[in-house]
Amino acid sequence: MSSWRKFPTVYEINTWVWIAALSKKSGCRVTLRDIPSSEIDRLASLGCDAIWLMGVWERSAEARKLATEIAFLHTEYKKALPDVTTADIVGSPYSIHAYKVDEFLGGDEGLNFFRAELTRVGLKLILDFVPNHIAIDHRWVNEHPEFLLAGSETELQKEPQNYFACKENNQKIFAYGRANYCGAWTDTVQLDYRKEKTRQAMLDELLSVATRCDGIRCDMAMLLVPDVFTACWAGQFEGANQEFWLQAISETKNKHPGFLFMAEVYWDLEFHLQQQGFDYTYDKRLYDRLNEGNVSAVQAHLTGKWDFQSRLVRFIENHDEQRACSAFGARKSLAAATASLTLPGMRLFHDGQLEGLSSKVPVQLGRRKDEPPDASIFNFYKKLLSALSHPIFHEGSWQLLDPQAARPGEDSHKYILAHQWEHNGDFRLVVVNLCNTNVEIPAFKSNCEMHDLLSGKKFNEPTLSLSAFGCHILEPVATK
Repeated sequence: MSSWRKFPTVYEINTWVWIAALSKKSGCRVTLRDIPSSEIDRLASLGCDAIWLMGVWERSAEARKLATEIAFLHTEYKKALPDVTTADIVGSPYSIHAYKVDEFLGGDEGLNFFRAELTRVGLKLILDFVPNHIAIDHRWVNEHPEFLLAGSETELQKEPQNYFACKENNQKIFAYGRANYCGAWTDTVQLDYRKEKTRQAMLDELLSVATRCDGIRCDMAMLLVPDVFTACWAGQFEGANQEFWLQAISETKNKHPGFLFMAEVYWDLEFHLQQQGFDYTYDKRLYDRLNEGNVSAVQAHLTGKWDFQSRLVRFIENHDEQRACSAFGARKSLAAATASLTLPGMRLFHDGQLEGLSSKVPVQLGRRKDEPPDASIFNFYKKLLSALSHPIFHEGSWQLLDPQAARPGEDSHKYILAHQWEHNGDFRLVVVNLCNTNVEIPAFKSNCEMHDLLSGKKFNEPTLSLSAFGCHILEPVATK
């Protein structure tokens, strides 16, 4: 396939939940091998660059068993799916038993067919890679325990929340997968990245995954940074190539030119992972500041250096976060979407976001409850995606603007986020009101009639009015 656009748009799908919904709609079992052509056409119509199929890899039987036994998870299940049954609990997609496509989803053959269908309509494919840990019943527990982080009887007694005695391997003690500031993921085993053989084994897995897609989203990618790893587990790294990502990304791109790496990353390590070779890194900071309504902090965040800003993943919803309509409220979510997803970097949409769904699906579930789509939200996103399909938002140059007060003594302009795109003599203005009151500001192009791509209205006044959480994507009328 051709190379990626500079600022691509990606659509995330919870694969198991999506397959279940398609099967229910069609009245028979659907897999990746036989996705209806109408669904392929729907995905193509979004104007995105790629589909991220979240959770295609083989699920762990032990992880599923644990997911049915943990009491607090059942509270989340019932909240998301009131009629949940044991059959709906399929286990975490981040407790990977093997890097082969789960047979329920159609196996490796099904994925190959689906990828070919995406290619036919001009879409790329992104898959998951989970580098920090493997399923608690992964074959390496018996075949290669040296790849895993071993523990002692003393550590097990002191920290039973972080270590376990493996019944599959003569009660040998291993660490659960975990991060410094999180509880352990008790359906996983921690890989020991201090060991050169472990790093090589995971590089081999990564290279295998790279043959089956056009890019990967790397789960909790910062956990492999040597300083981060040793802060959690202590010890020293073996060998010369201690920075896994630096070596892994270089080797993968040498074998697969144009392959894309996206990192889930937190703790202010975004720039470090960009330097390691990641094309794009999560921008959770922007998400949090938009959610808080801290407009000055949003503006300050966007003054960062271009090389950093242009490689961030912008989102207001994904499988880890609450649904945007629940987290922000419906009206504010649309303002936040316009503000975030028109910025430089990768733009990430989540299946169900466009329809205004409000119930977050725990990753351990294979089905979501029926929710009617919100027509007004869907129509808004249809216009937003249409506007974003223009090359100016993917290849243009970007500038953050400084809104001014409409009249002396007013300060409502401080709630406005505005930026501009230019490309081949054309431009777009994005103006968003991030507060719950009406705001008026001086127009940025006072002598130019402008057309709003979201509302269809035209503007040619010295001031620009925005309703509460209102937003405009403005183009000059002369370009039409």
